[in-house]
Amino acid sequence: MGTPSSPVIISGAGPVGLVAARNLNQAGIPVIILEKSATVPKDLRASTFHPPTLDMLAKFNLSDRLVEQGLVCPDWQYRDRDEGIVATFDLGVLSEDTDYPFRLQCEQWKLSEMLRADLDATDGVELRYGHSVTGFRQDDDGVTVLFTDPEGDEGEIKGSYLIAADGAHSPIRKQLGVAFDGLTIPEIFLSISTTFDFAEHIEQLSPIAYVSDPSEWLVLLRTPTLWRVLLPTDPTLTDEQIKAPEVIEKRLQDLCPNPEAYEIKHATAYRVHERVADSYVHGRVFLAGDAAHLNNPLGGMGMNGGIHDAMNLTEKLINVFDGASSDTLNRYERQRRKVALETVQATTLRNRKMMSETNASARKAYHDELRGIVADRAKHRAHLLKSSMIQSLRDLETVA
Repeated sequence: MGTPSSPVIISGAGPVGLVAARNLNQAGIPVIILEKSATVPKDLRASTFHPPTLDMLAKFNLSDRLVEQGLVCPDWQYRDRDEGIVATFDLGVLSEDTDYPFRLQCEQWKLSEMLRADLDATDGVELRYGHSVTGFRQDDDGVTVLFTDPEGDEGEIKGSYLIAADGAHSPIRKQLGVAFDGLTIPEIFLSISTTFDFAEHIEQLSPIAYVSDPSEWLVLLRTPTLWRVLLPTDPTLTDEQIKAPEVIEKRLQDLCPNPEAYEIKHATAYRVHERVADSYVHGRVFLAGDAAHLNNPLGGMGMNGGIHDAMNLTEKLINVFDGASSDTLNRYERQRRKVALETVQATTLRNRKMMSETNASARKAYHDELRGIVADRAKHRAHLLKSSMIQSLRDLETVA
């Protein structure tokens, strides 16, 4: 194994940056991670792990640990707000395609904390919290990354490559001048976490349910301790109006009557974007995760796609350090950008369109299509291979 004369520098210590660091570290490549936050944030962001992501994380003995702290979901549903169950998809159909034929509901910060603990226990990785990347410059020999430390002092560090896993507002992407074209979803998305157990009040409810309705579609997700409700919201309202306790209470009561007031643990309202960077590879600098692509959460593909980016890119970097041509790094862009455009964005946009469809005949046709898919085992498996992101990984092998 070749060892670089200077470390790979990663901007961002979220799941994407930490997975990239773990894979490089396991191959003996030194890493420095710069993270602007003071510690790993315990926010309620992504929580769905798809089967192939768990297959990847098993390489680091993480998957079974996540399963212990998460909620195994053997199936998921497409429902109609008036009609009830439209189709239930059985992930057990994928038992020959993955070691983890289920979705796992587990908050992403649990993965980040596991990765941080494992990296802290190894040599060759330095994680600097409170360090904000402010710029970089590169040449044939490496990359120099500029930063400010927790005291606000400026500094710089030399590395062999730079991975930008620094999120949707990536300063590195902006310095590169990379176009980030796409669209902004018109609705505001309201995410509510509550202790109320919807499964006790909605008949045959799966832990993950996409609920269509021409007036107000929604998503219900069960986590190990809470239920999360995702609702579209009028974008003309202020954040205070959207999250007003009486407004949230009424929306939840309309969804499922509760004789007692709902106990709300967390509520956030946010804009959703569908965007893909026009290029991921710029010499010795690479974009990954939200820095490279954004999508709506309908399908749980954001964090998973970012982790897939991290594994794809770092495997290629490892090969380069082992003597492969640096040209192999360009394949990372061709492969992962294809997935972002043709799989992740296409799927999440279609999910939103069908859940909010107002035309009655179009809604009936889509519901009939889903019922037909579930009734046919071959179609059922094909659908799950795609929605679970397994097919997209297989298709990458044909991308030169």
